[in-house]
Amino acid sequence: MAALSPPPGYTAWDSSLPAPAPFSGVPPLTDTVPDDVSSVTHWTPSHSSTLYKIDGWGAPYFSVNSSGNVTVRPHGAKTMVHQEIDLLKVVKKASDSKSNRGLDLQLPLIIRFPDVLKDRLECLQSAFNYAVKSQGYSSHYQGVYPVKCNQDRFVVEDIVKFGSSFRFGLEAGSKPELLLAMSCLCKGSSESLLICNGFKDAEYISLALIARKLSLNTVIVLEQEEELDSVIDISIKLGVRPVVGVRAKLRTKHSGHFGSTSGEKGKFGLTTTQIIRVVKKLEQCGMLDCLQLLHFHIGSQIPSTTLLADGVGEASQIYSELVRLGASMKVIDIGGGLGIDYDGSKSTDSDVSVGYTLEEYAMAVVQAVKFVCDRNSVKHPVICSESGRAIVSHHSILIFEAVSSGKYTVPTMSSFDIQRFIERLPEDAHSDYHNLSQSAVRGEYEACLVYADQLKQRCVEKFKHGSLDIEQLAAVDGLCDLVEKAIGASNPVSTYHVNLSVFTSVPDFWGIGQLFPIIPIHRLDERPAKRGILSDLTCDSDGKIDKFIGGESNLPLHELEGENGMKYYLGMFLGGAYEEALGGVHNLFGGPSVVRVSQSDGPHGFAVTRAVPGPSCSDVLRSMHHEPEIMFETLKHRIEEYVH
Repeated sequence: MAALSPPPGYTAWDSSLPAPAPFSGVPPLTDTVPDDVSSVTHWTPSHSSTLYKIDGWGAPYFSVNSSGNVTVRPHGAKTMVHQEIDLLKVVKKASDSKSNRGLDLQLPLIIRFPDVLKDRLECLQSAFNYAVKSQGYSSHYQGVYPVKCNQDRFVVEDIVKFGSSFRFGLEAGSKPELLLAMSCLCKGSSESLLICNGFKDAEYISLALIARKLSLNTVIVLEQEEELDSVIDISIKLGVRPVVGVRAKLRTKHSGHFGSTSGEKGKFGLTTTQIIRVVKKLEQCGMLDCLQLLHFHIGSQIPSTTLLADGVGEASQIYSELVRLGASMKVIDIGGGLGIDYDGSKSTDSDVSVGYTLEEYAMAVVQAVKFVCDRNSVKHPVICSESGRAIVSHHSILIFEAVSSGKYTVPTMSSFDIQRFIERLPEDAHSDYHNLSQSAVRGEYEACLVYADQLKQRCVEKFKHGSLDIEQLAAVDGLCDLVEKAIGASNPVSTYHVNLSVFTSVPDFWGIGQLFPIIPIHRLDERPAKRGILSDLTCDSDGKIDKFIGGESNLPLHELEGENGMKYYLGMFLGGAYEEALGGVHNLFGGPSVVRVSQSDGPHGFAVTRAVPGPSCSDVLRSMHHEPEIMFETLKHRIEEYVH
C-alpha cells in the first residue's frame, strides 16, 4: 500500500516497512478452506468430499465422481457403480432447451428420486425386522407415513406402493390429508394402518368412520378428551364400531427446539387423569374393546437412543396399565422423532444431527417395549412409528444457480491521494490519523483498528452535521478499509446471488434456523477459491443463507466463470420433508420446477418420468386473487391512450 503521508511533524506509515502479519484473532486472508485440506497442492474430488462433509451427511445416497460432479446412488448401499446418476446431467437434461433435447425447465428445480424413497422405506422396515427377530419379539413392526411431511401426490402414492408388501400405512392430521390418505390406501394393503391425528371436528370424525366402513384399517386417535363424546355419538348414528387410540402426554421430553412439542405441556395429548376418564367412559358405554392403540410423541429429531428408550419405556408402562384396565390394546404408536444427520457430525446434542443409526433406533425401541411388556406379562403389541422426515428427506434435491457474485473491492490510494486526504481532514480528526499512523509503525495492529474506527466515527458525525462532504467521507471509508486489508482484518467473504426465494424454497431456514447441506454439484475436482454467503432474489433482507452445517458462517465456493462460461449450480440436500408444503409466495416468487428421475439402463443411467414446470407469473398472481387477463386489458387500454 502507498505510504500514509502525515501532515508536518507526523510520522508516516511507510510501505517499505515489512508486510504486517495478521494479529491474534483475525483470520488470515489466504485460508479459504479448513486446515485438513488447506495444505493440499493437487486438488481431487475426494478433497471436496471431505471439505463439504459429503460422506458424513450424504452416505449412502450421495458421493462425488471422478469428474467432480455429485452423483446419486439411488439404491443406497446396494447401488452398483453403473447405476450411479450424475446430478449435473440431470440438471442439464431438465434445463437445456428443447432444441438441445432438454426439457426447457426454469430453475430452481426440485429433483425427486423415487428409488431413494423406496430404499429408505425398505431400510426402515429391515431395521425393525432385524430387531424383532434378534430380540425374540413376538409381534411385528408396521409403520405409517405422516403425509404432512410432503403431501405431493406422487410421493404419497409411491410410499403406499413401495410399502404395500409390509403393510406400510399413512397418518393424517386434517380433513384434506385424510381424504388423500383414504384414496391412496384403497390401492394399498388392507392391513395398512390409517392413523387419524390432529384436531377433530364432527366432519373429520364422520370421515374417519366412513373410512372404517370402507374396510380401511382406521384408528381415531384422541388428542383431546372432548373428542371422545363426538366419536361415540357419531359412530352410533353411522352404525360403525370405531377403533380408538389415545395420545399420552409423557413426562419424557428432549430439550432441543423440536422437544417443545412434547412433555406435560405439549400441545396435544391426554394426561394420565384424562386417560383414566376416557377408559371409564368407554367402559360405561360398552365400548372399552374399541380402545386399541396408544400413541405418544417425544419430539422430532430425537438426539439419542438413551432418551428414546426412556420415553418408549414410559409409554410401554402406560400401555401395560391400559391392558390391565381391560382395554383391548393391540398397537403402540411411538410417533415421529427418528432423526437424520444433517451435518454428518453424529452428535447427540444438536438439532441438526443424531447419534444413532436406523438399526440402533429400531433396536432401542424393540428392547424398551419388550422389557416393559415382559415385566408386566403383557402380550407384545404391534409397533408403529410415524417416521416422515427420515423417509422423505433424502429423496429430494433442490437445485439453483448462482447468477452473480459481489464483493466490496478495497480502493487503492497513492501517496498523492493520501496527502490530499490528510489536507482535507477536519482539524480535530488529525489526532486520530496521527495515532493510527504511529500504531502502524510500532506494529500495534489491534490499536490500528481502534484508531481507524475512531477516525471513521468522528468523520461520520461531521458528515451528519453537514461539515464533511460525501467525497471526504468516502475517502475516510476507503482509508479505513485499506488499513483493515493491510493487517488482515478485512472480510474476504463474497455474496453469491442465487435464483431462488429462501421464503419459498427453504422456509425452515428463515423460520427456525434449520440447516441443510448446501454444496456445488459440480467443479468438485477444483479447489474452491472463495468463501461466500447466499443471497436470494427477493427484496427482503432476511432472504439470505449465512449459516451452514458445521457451524460455518460462509461456504467454500468457486469463482463464477462469466457470461460465456458454464453456469454454476448449487444443491440443497435432505430437504424433502416440510419445505415444499411450508413455502409461500413472498415477493410473488413462484415455486420450483419439479422432475422425477428413476435409475435406468439407458446411456445416461436415468430416465425422467415426470416433469412439471414451476408456476408462471399468471399462476402466482391468481394465487393472490388477481386476474391477469383483466390486468393485461387495463394495461392495453393505457398503452392505446398514450399511442393516440
